[in-house]
Amino acid sequence: MRVVVAIDSFKGSLSSSQAGNAVKDAIIRLNKNSDVFVSSLADGGEGTVAALSSVLDSREVEVSVNGPLLRTVNAKYCILKNTNTAVIEMASAAGITLVSENERNPMNTTTYGVGELIKDAINKGCRRFIVGIGGSATNDGGTGMLRALGYEFLDENNNPIELGAKGLACLSKIDTSKVMSELKECTFNIACDVTNPLCGENGCSAVFAPQKGATPEMIADMDRWLKNYAMLANKITDKADAEHAGAGAAGGLGFAFLAFTNAKLKSGVDIVLEESGIEKYIESADIVVTGEGRLDSQTVMGKAPIGVAKLAKKHGKRVIAFSGCVTDDAEICNDYGVDAFFSILRGVVSLEEALDPANAYDNLTATAYQVFRLLELNDK
Repeated sequence: MRVVVAIDSFKGSLSSSQAGNAVKDAIIRLNKNSDVFVSSLADGGEGTVAALSSVLDSREVEVSVNGPLLRTVNAKYCILKNTNTAVIEMASAAGITLVSENERNPMNTTTYGVGELIKDAINKGCRRFIVGIGGSATNDGGTGMLRALGYEFLDENNNPIELGAKGLACLSKIDTSKVMSELKECTFNIACDVTNPLCGENGCSAVFAPQKGATPEMIADMDRWLKNYAMLANKITDKADAEHAGAGAAGGLGFAFLAFTNAKLKSGVDIVLEESGIEKYIESADIVVTGEGRLDSQTVMGKAPIGVAKLAKKHGKRVIAFSGCVTDDAEICNDYGVDAFFSILRGVVSLEEALDPANAYDNLTATAYQVFRLLELNDK
């Protein structure tokens, strides 16, 4: 039996590779002659660097950059050696987990560190980028990132504006004369699974800023300032489309990439699956295994297991999924390529016990063993 295993992480419990290897252990225990290929999986957010670096020849880079509140953080990214591609998670430099709850305020947080990561990779020779932009603490329209790359955001007296969304209140001019010359040689695949525009009732300020600490007054101000920013950007580039789907991602970072770099916004899991080369293994597989920590109706909204299932169905393969938790509405996953799914919990336990990595590994292995026993019997 040839099996491809691509499971997203069980957050707080098992990494993607640990979950995959748990299933592999079960299959090999049942039939040591089975051919099992495990590929780490992510949806373009947390874990993307780990997922791609684990299946492709790469090297890890650690850089000290300015965090969202301009305190130094050590951020990691990887460089894929075969294509000299830098894989970056913006959250490692400007993520909300880097800001304590009592300090969360998008007026103050900046994406400057993201630009520092990109600049570091450019200086190391990278011209191709994959950037996951989930989990941001920011709402600065990506101006911090762009400033690190040489763009200047000035007030009416030609003085640099402050970093963070609050600086946009004084924005009067965008100067491109000092932008890194190498930036025009770079291409960016941006892992983005939201479709929000930059401004308005569905824009980044109204929809995402509240969870980053914004008050109603801040939201109204930031939305107005971002509209002015988009208008100024439109004077220097015809790519500054504030209504573009995903422009509002990561507090407007999506807009910054679209307007000022050679970028495309794409489904995060599609980027990971394409880059990993997993399709060639799926083509020759008998069955494909996927899953994540929680399967529910939201799983079909661009999450990793459905990306795997879609690719598997392209080649007519059977798909099963494992999950730590399965909700009543998870049956919709059957309509999106998952032939059958299984919860790995085998009894009533506390959340702490369920999330314990050793317990989760054993539960996943035991469940997969029973499922593949049935599959093997059915195939005889």
